[in-house]
Amino acid sequence: MNKHAYWLTAAVLGLAGCAGNSDKAEVPKKQTDNRCFLNCEVPVNLGKQYLDGTLPEDLVRVERVNSQASRNYQSFARQSQVVMARSGRMASRYGELYGQLSRWVANGGDPAQLTRYGVSLAQYGGSDRMGNVLFTGYYSPVLEVRHRPDTEYKYPLYAMPKCGGRCPSRAEIHQGALANRGLELGYSKSLIDNFLMDVQGSGFVHYGDDDRLQYLGYSGKNGHGYVSIGRVLIDRGEVAKEQMSMKAIKEWANRQPEESVMELVEQNPSYVFFERRPTNDVVGAAGIPLLPLAAVAADKTLLPMGTPILAEVPLLDKEGNWTGKHQLRLLIALDVGGAVKKGHLDLYHGMGEEAGVAAGHYKHFGRVWKLGLHHGPTAAPWL
Repeated sequence: MNKHAYWLTAAVLGLAGCAGNSDKAEVPKKQTDNRCFLNCEVPVNLGKQYLDGTLPEDLVRVERVNSQASRNYQSFARQSQVVMARSGRMASRYGELYGQLSRWVANGGDPAQLTRYGVSLAQYGGSDRMGNVLFTGYYSPVLEVRHRPDTEYKYPLYAMPKCGGRCPSRAEIHQGALANRGLELGYSKSLIDNFLMDVQGSGFVHYGDDDRLQYLGYSGKNGHGYVSIGRVLIDRGEVAKEQMSMKAIKEWANRQPEESVMELVEQNPSYVFFERRPTNDVVGAAGIPLLPLAAVAADKTLLPMGTPILAEVPLLDKEGNWTGKHQLRLLIALDVGGAVKKGHLDLYHGMGEEAGVAAGHYKHFGRVWKLGLHHGPTAAPWL
């Protein structure tokens, strides 16, 4: 994950809708009967479609949150404390708001009582102007690597080269365009795992030869356009669209010979480069360490970095199916993404394979309210 990366799950999987240019996938507009306004095929199990009435703008002033969803605000205190400790600017802007929200949580966190704590509300119009906001997920992979290649660990991760213009494509890199330039940060034994870390934009590597865990952050990309391999698999009939997920891509790859996996990932010429970071904090675009299920990537024109939101997050089962329920969470916008625009949020799920499976299932809808105070720098959150 990283502020510049295009790891957005929907873009990777080919689920983010009708048409997108490179990594800037479009969010499908939704009707209550699950049809796309633009004749796009979209999965049907996307979570409850709310009927909040027309919300003509991206952010609409409202006086009350009407929600019967269960509540889970446990992660907000830690994430807001990290923001306050790491950023004086955000502490100055949001400190009073965070404090009021903490008091509201301590007194039960009833959404109908928010305005009594001096909190102003703006509801997201969402992808259909009926309040439906698309939630996708991202995570920090942990990739097993070695410092030197061998017959098993042979797929390199690269630092950013000096290209003097546009860098080589993914296929050219696989053919050795960057070899023997001292750019290799480690070697894995899985081409598809390298690709999925590339898509996330950052992640952890475990050097098995000296038992060291290292966080690799985003350093740049090669300047080539992004192509969704999930979409390629759907179009080829290899994976059904309603079953598409990160897990489905990896399971497909694990059944294929190396040359088939290589051919698939090379359909996406875009390539991400990494750099070793001095700490193992997973840091978002705001420069703040991210905590699982406490931070989101968002369109910063609507949610400036540090903005708290109240969100009805869709609850999924282990297979990625919507349970029919949502859960109210307090989240903070601390990251961005190339495909995270307008009524679309990317929820950070944490580190490791389990988090990756959970994040990969998310392509569901919920409601979202941007929060501010009646006075001060966060007043009028609908503006």
